[in-house]
Amino acid sequence: MTDQEIPAYPMERAVKCPFDPPPELKTLQEEGPITKVRLADGQTPWLVTGYDDQRAVLSDPRVSSDTASPGYPNPAVAKDYEGDGDEPQEQRPKIGFILMDDPEHARLRRMVTAPFAIKRSEARRPAIQKIVDDAIDAMLAGPNPTDLVEAFALPVPSLVISELLGVPYADHDFFQENSKVIVNLDVAPEERTAGMRNLTVYLDDLVGQKMKAPGDDLLSGLVGRIQAGDLTRAEAAQIGVLLLIAGHETTANMIALGTLALFENPDQLALLRDSDNPVVVAKAVEELLRYLHITHNGRRRAVLEDIEIGGQPVKAGEGVILPGDIANRDPRLFPDPDRLDLTRDARRHIAFGFGVHQCLGQSLARVELQVVYSTLYKRIPTLALAGDLRELPFKHDAAVYGVYELPVTW
Repeated sequence: MTDQEIPAYPMERAVKCPFDPPPELKTLQEEGPITKVRLADGQTPWLVTGYDDQRAVLSDPRVSSDTASPGYPNPAVAKDYEGDGDEPQEQRPKIGFILMDDPEHARLRRMVTAPFAIKRSEARRPAIQKIVDDAIDAMLAGPNPTDLVEAFALPVPSLVISELLGVPYADHDFFQENSKVIVNLDVAPEERTAGMRNLTVYLDDLVGQKMKAPGDDLLSGLVGRIQAGDLTRAEAAQIGVLLLIAGHETTANMIALGTLALFENPDQLALLRDSDNPVVVAKAVEELLRYLHITHNGRRRAVLEDIEIGGQPVKAGEGVILPGDIANRDPRLFPDPDRLDLTRDARRHIAFGFGVHQCLGQSLARVELQVVYSTLYKRIPTLALAGDLRELPFKHDAAVYGVYELPVTW
């Protein structure tokens, strides 16, 4: 196959099926587990579409998450995480440990593992319930119709992560706007770098404040690590940036997009709304995570040693893209995968990744989504889309998929 014959990597979902992966991905999955694709900048990495093959790659130490590794298939947003190149490497804005390999990745990640443990996340359930109830109260007291993103989906996880980190929620406009720029794939590189620098400076200032007056929050815990010599102040700020962005962007999009998917599947919405069984709610959350999979840009890796993926030899220095949305629609694991079925056992989905880079905050995200999905539709049983699905502004241009606005009425 010549470079001209290599298909372009598909990202944009069809408007008529906004919850499904791009139809071209389904075709590539049917043709075989791995194929080469062409990116906009001319790179030709391997695209892996099978569920089992993706899990194998994600757990293989011979592949790298480091954007500086030869062959790494950089999306624009990953390139800009490393700064603009006009300043020393150690001064460039970075996004924590997400784009690092072990042992450095493991060293930094374990600094913040405890606050996201299952028991700690479950202990936050009552506080999250109050945040959700308060947000619903405010929404009901406001205009009807309203934008669910602005009124509910964005404030809830923003407040949860703010309280966990020790970030003043009063600053939410600032960190939400900068986060929006950072995850937008279409903005100019200098804008994205500026957004990253704004958040890095902001978090660094917060770390400095907590060094003088620590509290009972995650950033204050990192201050203790700094004082013990386990962490630098710059590393603490970078970890803060990562957790602040990831902690509200992903969950906010799942709340809005999940609600929209339920509107489009009223039988499934009724099943969830009419049940008081926490097991039913938990299964519904897992199925929505499988069905929607909002990280639609594909996980990126670089191959460090010659390996084999799906029977195909892949050489060191070649790039790999692992789109989890199509892996979660693999019919060999999930029969009738394009149907939303809240009774399905979908726990083996890879919405949170797999291997050493599996999402740190998955336990907290699950609790948040369980509280939201079990509360919102009961409290507002007539909640419905106010508008045309085809006219909604979907986030095809962002690293995290969702809707920019979701007009609802009741």
